[in-house]
This record gives sequence, C-alpha cells and structure tokens, in this order.
Amino acid sequence: MARSLHTLAVGPLVPGRAPGDPRRVTQPPPPSADTAAPETAPATPPARRRPARRRRVHRAWFVAAVTFATVVAAASFVALPGLLIGPLHDEFGWSRGTIGLAASVNLTLYGVTAPFAAALMDRFGIRRVVAVALTMIATGALLSHWMTASWQLLLYWGLLIGLGTGSMALAFSATVTNRWFVKHRGLVTGILTAATASGQLVFLPLLSWIVETHGWRPATVTVALVSAAAVPFVWLLLRDHPADVGLAPYGADEFVPKPPPQHGAAARALRVLRDSSRSGTFWLLCGTFAICGASTNGIIRTHFVPSAHDHGMALTVAASLLAVVGVFDVIGTIASGWLTDRYDARRLLAVYYGLRGLSLMFLPLLLGPSIHPPMIFFIVFYGLDWVATVPPTLALCREHYGEDSAIVFGWVLASHQIGAAVVAWLGGVARDVTGTYDMVWLASGGLCALAAMMSLVLRQGRAEEKQVRAA
Repeated sequence: MARSLHTLAVGPLVPGRAPGDPRRVTQPPPPSADTAAPETAPATPPARRRPARRRRVHRAWFVAAVTFATVVAAASFVALPGLLIGPLHDEFGWSRGTIGLAASVNLTLYGVTAPFAAALMDRFGIRRVVAVALTMIATGALLSHWMTASWQLLLYWGLLIGLGTGSMALAFSATVTNRWFVKHRGLVTGILTAATASGQLVFLPLLSWIVETHGWRPATVTVALVSAAAVPFVWLLLRDHPADVGLAPYGADEFVPKPPPQHGAAARALRVLRDSSRSGTFWLLCGTFAICGASTNGIIRTHFVPSAHDHGMALTVAASLLAVVGVFDVIGTIASGWLTDRYDARRLLAVYYGLRGLSLMFLPLLLGPSIHPPMIFFIVFYGLDWVATVPPTLALCREHYGEDSAIVFGWVLASHQIGAAVVAWLGGVARDVTGTYDMVWLASGGLCALAAMMSLVLRQGRAEEKQVRAA
C-alpha cells in the first residue's frame, strides 16, 4: 500500500533513475484484458491532415484566351485593305473601284462562309478548321507580295483571305462558347466579339507605320507571319471539346460527352435558310444588318483612311484614329448587351441606326489635315455605336427563331457582309468618278435612316412569324 502511494506521488519507477527523481515519465495505463486489441491486428497510424489543394483555373478559360488571341491575329488582315488603296493605285494604276471590288469579294465570302464554317467545325473539329483558315490567310497575304495584276488581287485578297477570315467569323467564337461554357456565356461572347476590334487597335498603327516607312509589301509579309505563327499556337493549345481533356463545360453540373461528327450540318443550314426566308421578319433583319455592314466595314473600315488622306491628314494619323474606334467598340458592345436585357431591342436598333446616320452626314465637314475636338467626338461616338447593333439583332433572332436562332443569325451576318461588300466597291467607284467621298458619306447616312425605320417595323413581324410557323 505504501509503495502504491509512492508510485502515485512520484510516478512509476524507471530504470536508472532514483525514486525521487523529478524527471518522471508519464505513461498511459496498460490496457485492460477486455479492451486490449488482439495481437494480430496492426496498429492504425493517426490520420494525417492533407494540405488544402489550390483551386485550379478551369481549362475553358485557357481555350477562350487562345480563341481571343487567334481572332486578334486574323484581324491583322482586316486592318490592312484601307491602308493599301492609295499605294496600290499609285504603283499599278489600278482604279479604286478595282481595289474595292477585291475588298468586296473578301467581305462577301467572310459572311457567306460563316454558316458553313460552323458546320465544318461540327464535322472535322475546331482545331483543324481554324488551322486551315489561318494557313489560307497567311498564304494569300504572302502571295500578294509578288502580285503584278489585278486578277491576282482578286484571287489572293478576295478568295483565299476571304475564305480564311470567313471561317473565323463569329461562328468560331460562338462554337467555342457553346461547347466550353455554361456559365458566363454572355460575358465570353462579348469578349470574343470584341477580339476583332482589339486586333484592329493592335495592328492598324503598326501596319500604317510599315506602309509609310517601308512600303506596302512588308506590311503584307507582316500579316502572313502573324497568321502563320498562330497555327502551331492553335494546334497545341486549342481543344475541340471539354470531353477531350476529361472535363465538364465551365459551370456545368455534369460531364457532357463529346457529340459525334455531324454529317448533315450543312444541309441543316440550308434548310433553316429556306424556312426562315418565308417570313418578312427575316428579310427585315437581313436588310437592317446589311445597312449595318455597309456603314461600318464597307465605308468606314475600307474608305475612312484614304478619305482622310484626301483632306491632307497623314496616313498614320488617320489609321490611329480608326484604331481608337476599336477601343470604344469594346465599351459600346458591352453596354449595348446590358441595355438589350432591359429595353426593347427594336427601339435600341432604331436609336443606334438613327444616330449613326446623323454622324456620317456630318463627317465630310469634320475631315481635315489635323485632329480637332469635333473629330475626336465623332471617333468616340462612332466607336461606341460600331457593333452595338449585334446584341439587339441576336436577341431578335432568338425571339423569332428559337433553337434555330444561331443559324439564322449566321445568314443575317452574311447579309451584313454583302452590304459591306457592295458599299466597299461602290465607294471606290464613286471616288473615281467624282474625285471625293462626300457623296458616299451622305448616302450611307441616308441608308442608316432607312434602317432605323425598318427596325421599328420589325415589331409587326412577330405575328407574321407565328403564322408562317403554324403553316
């Protein structure tokens, strides 16, 4: 009993230590017979806390970044035609109408190719179609370095580059967004739509400096090198579908298997065109968007720089002004999408086209050898209005055509490019005949006024569309 009390007081005896040694060792009591683990059971080590894993960025954002960079690279050619009208006219004696015809062929193919490019992406995959498109742009730009006849301009600029840029139109961005994103689709669509404007901002000042300093041929080589450099970038980093890397689309709750190749996609595009063309709504949408193309790509992007140069403005300065349009283009596109969610799309289109028409009619009074505040106001305002028409037009396509709206918008986009092509050609012809672009600006303003009225008439097309579908 005394020994038990001593052990309780000073701890158990440890060999090599005196009983009163204060350095006692506290040991757990031995297990009792009824709680002891069997000798054959291995000891279970204590659970170790794993360090928290860092949250990885979803692969969809990398695909969106690659898509954005690729569209910017393809936009290098979009910035070029307006810079070369004067140099080609001076060196070869080609009329501005002939040069404008090549630009119009390019713009037409840019629009007409888009619905079929989307079908090809469903058949062969995004990577293959985009890689081939970039190769066509690079080939056409490089071959134009050695051209000496106007038919070569039509072949290289019109056909090769037109097919290449058309395969990378909005169909490319829409396909990537639909496959890789469920959440934030609107945000990603807006960003990718603004990629062309961003490319214009990057390449216009650079290419204009090259043209003025070294001539037009090094500028075409620059476009060829930029497009060719993007090909391995696309092939290594772009993926066709999230299932290719074992992921679900961003924001999706479940894994989405990769769909099989769609062999009848082109036939569906033609079938949708046949069905939608039976209604007046479709033709009103095509008419307004054709005027949109005429008053942006057709006249401003193609003829603003040579028109400003006619008034004594330096080529680099005029190109820099056009590049600034791209900055406010991004802001205007996002703002228009926000407004489209809250207001009637038809009224928004009427306001956009009406204000655009007024600005174009005042432009001949603003052009001069130097930059002044009214010209800066025009550039800012026109930049905000440049593609502001896209979100309301898309909303109207969804309203009237439902699940076929994407294909319908592809055909409406084709009308946009046809309108741009016609004015790109006629603008050059008018400059050759009259010696000035003044009549072209006034006519474009009148077309915009017509588009504003057509936008309001679109409200009457809703009942007609229902009747066509019921029939």
